[in-house]
Amino acid sequence: MIHLSPAATSEIGRLKSKHPQNVLFRLAIKPGGCSGWIYEMSFDQSIQSSDRLFDLSGIQLVIDAESSIHINGLSVDYSEDLMGGAFRFDNPQAIATCGCGNSFAMNQGIREQGLGNRD
Repeated sequence: MIHLSPAATSEIGRLKSKHPQNVLFRLAIKPGGCSGWIYEMSFDQSIQSSDRLFDLSGIQLVIDAESSIHINGLSVDYSEDLMGGAFRFDNPQAIATCGCGNSFAMNQGIREQGLGNRD
């Protein structure tokens, strides 16, 4: 399961209001970043048959099947400081995270079971 803090829910709702009404919030992980994997957030109007759909505090969240394995238990927060606002991720499956907070590393065995075979 994924957890969105009230601040993250509010910010996603604010961003979503700039898109068509039926748009869905999509969260995925992709190869890249300082530590090997990055979180990718976008808005999407379609759902694939293998996608998982969650309703989290009124936010329709779509996660592809492979990403959902690697972000189960993820907590997403949003905060602002003097440098601006940013989403913050706390992934219990990550074995390391980059100082930027958006990139993480997974256990090599986990990578070989799923997304890791794409790079």
